[in-house]
Amino acid sequence: GGNCDIKNLSKGSRIYFPVFVDGAKLSVGDLHFSQGDGEITFCGGIEMPGWIELRVNVIKNGMDTYQIKKNPAFKPGPVMPNYTDYIVFEGISVNEFNGKQTYLDANTAYRNACLNAIEFLKTRGFTGEQAYMLLGSAPVQGTVAGIVDVPNACCTIAIPREIFKGDILPKLEPDE
Repeated sequence: GGNCDIKNLSKGSRIYFPVFVDGAKLSVGDLHFSQGDGEITFCGGIEMPGWIELRVNVIKNGMDTYQIKKNPAFKPGPVMPNYTDYIVFEGISVNEFNGKQTYLDANTAYRNACLNAIEFLKTRGFTGEQAYMLLGSAPVQGTVAGIVDVPNACCTIAIPREIFKGDILPKLEPDE
């Protein structure tokens, strides 16, 4: 599967790996206590030691039986981040340095969503570094919102409001 650092791939999940090589091996590691979608800080959130208990079944002709041809598919387990109230930041596929349109580049759009979230969090008392680390370790939800409307790809990053001590929503008036 390689680098399945996915916040919803947790305890109780079931994953289906297509196997292309006779005698293929399986290794597992790189456990995360918490992480957001996209491994924003490149280090996978909050790393942790731990034990993994797993059961492996080799399913002869499983790729044909389950129609999983190239990449893994999984069913999330019951243990997942469970938030319902978010503040969401959008990004589009325009390079933040030179303003050049990158035409449906979801990577640029997601980076811009993250940068927008970081700039906003800085207005709420976080340093840029703290905001960046928060996006990498909190269970943020990244979404490709649109990749069909040329020229802009649109991505969002949703931060659970419940992880903050106080309300972080934008206010019209300081005392609102």
